[in-house]
Order: sequence, then structure tokens, then C-alpha cells
Amino acid sequence: MNRTIFSLMPIAAFVVLFFAFSAAYTVDETEQVIITQFGKPVGEPIVDAGLHFKIPFIQEVNRLDKRILDWDGRPSEMPTKDKTYIVVDTFGRWRIDQPEQFFLRLRDERSAQSRLNDILGSETRNAIAKHELIEVIRTTKDRKPVQDTVIPDVIDDGSSVGSIGVLYSITKGKAKIEEEIFEKAAAKLADFGIELLDVRFKRINYNESVQKRIYDRMISERQQIAERFRSEGGGEAAKIIGKKEKDLLEIESEAYKTVQEIRGEADATATEIYASAYNQTEQSVSFYQFIKTMETYQEMLDRDSTMVFTTQSDIFQFLKRIESK
Repeated sequence: MNRTIFSLMPIAAFVVLFFAFSAAYTVDETEQVIITQFGKPVGEPIVDAGLHFKIPFIQEVNRLDKRILDWDGRPSEMPTKDKTYIVVDTFGRWRIDQPEQFFLRLRDERSAQSRLNDILGSETRNAIAKHELIEVIRTTKDRKPVQDTVIPDVIDDGSSVGSIGVLYSITKGKAKIEEEIFEKAAAKLADFGIELLDVRFKRINYNESVQKRIYDRMISERQQIAERFRSEGGGEAAKIIGKKEKDLLEIESEAYKTVQEIRGEADATATEIYASAYNQTEQSVSFYQFIKTMETYQEMLDRDSTMVFTTQSDIFQFLKRIESK
């Protein structure tokens, strides 16, 4: 009898140890546990780390992560309010806030990631579709519409440059749009036991099909500005050249007037000198008349000259004497 009892003791000890190991389990600092019995949760979620026990074989341990988890959305193409297609890449942070509800609705992280993709992707698409592109990519709030500072709105001749370089008004900005996505998505995810901690845009880029068109438009605007500058520069150059020519003509006119006045005064002075020199005697006066007449002949006459004088003409008197001789 004693021999039989001693032979069964190892088996009994093994069975006890087996049941002990099946009933005991440990919870890590990074985990929270849901105990299920026949597939249904029983009791409160276990969030304290350490050694715990359950009913072996009947109850099952379901471990859920207690840490902050990341969500990295797939880059998606979506239109803005101004019908510009952009590729938006977003990311977020979340954690399991209500383990029991999370387990009942989603069971595991894989299902949670799928639900996050659906809800955050949908809310991102809705938010982008309600705002202009400038709202999505800028964070500056309450900025009034301004024009490119390199070109005025109205130039000197009164003409307008149109919408070149005009920036639309920003009423919200990127940060506010991210908050809008966060608030709407967080309310929906709370039903699944998920606490959404943050949502951010990782990258925003133009769709490849419209990238070239956008770049061409940017180049065209810069070229229009350059042409405007060239036109204004040409006009200013013409004004400067015209003013220069006007000033030059005025200077030349004043100089010619001054020259003529000086020359007139010089001629008058010379005449006075000649008059005083040749008006001494009758012979000097006669000689002066002779010299002046000879100078006049030299200027007036050449081989091809034909002139008609009366015999009483003063200028003919010396020619008459030649003929009489």
C-alpha cells in the first residue's frame, strides 16, 4: 500500500505542477491582459504587472499592448477645394484606452490598424476637400491676401498686373486642419476602445500628373513679372533718353545763342575798330571802301558767276573803271 502511494506521488506532483503552471501567468509592464472564458471576457482587464492566476484550461490569457503605438498611413491622392490633386502622407499615435471594448470590437492590433486606415484616411480626405491648397501647406493664420512684393499691384500708368503672385487668404492653416482631423477621428475611434493621441501630415506633394502644369504656371508667372520689369525699364530708359536729348538741345541752343551774341559783339567791336582806323582821312576811307569791295568780289565772283549790275551801283564802280581802262 505504501509502495503504491509512493509510486503515485511523482505523478501527483507532476499534475499539481502542471495545473499550477497552467493557472499562473505573468503580466509585463508593457502589457494589459483580458481573461476570456469560452471566448467571452470575464472580470476586469488586468493592467498591473506581476504574477496572476486563472482557471486552467477554461480561461485564456489575451495580451494587449499598453504602450503608445504608431500608425503610418499610406500616401493617398486627394483633391483640394480648388480641385488641385495632391498626395497626402499622414501619421498618428494611439493607444488602447479601453481594453475590454477594444477586444470585443477589434480583437488585435492588425484589425485596429485597418480601422485606423479607414477612419483617419476618410477624415483626412474630407478635411483636404474643404480647404484651399494654401491652407493645407501653410500654418500662418489670419494672413491677409498679399501680392508678390517684387511687383506692385498698380503701376505708374494705372494698369493692374492682375493676379500675378497673389496669395489666397488663410483662415485656418495646416495646424488647424490637423486638429480638425484629430477631433473627428478621435470621437469615432473611442467607440473601439482606442484613444487617438495625435495626427500629423508627414508629407504633402503635388500629383505627378499636375506637377508639370504647376511648375509651368510658376515659370509663366515669373516670366510675366520679368516682362513687366523689362517693359517698365524700357519706358524709364526712353524717358531718360528723351530728357537727355531735350537737355542737350537746350544746352546747344543756349550755347549757340551765347556764341552768336559773342560773335555779334565781336563784329561790332571790330567794326568800330575798323571805322576808327579808316575814318582818319579821306584817303583811308577810300582805301577801306576799296578793300571791302575787293573782299566782296572775292566772295561773290568766280568763273561761272553771272551778275547784272546797274551802272550806278556802288559795287560796280571798280569794275566800271577796269572796263574804261
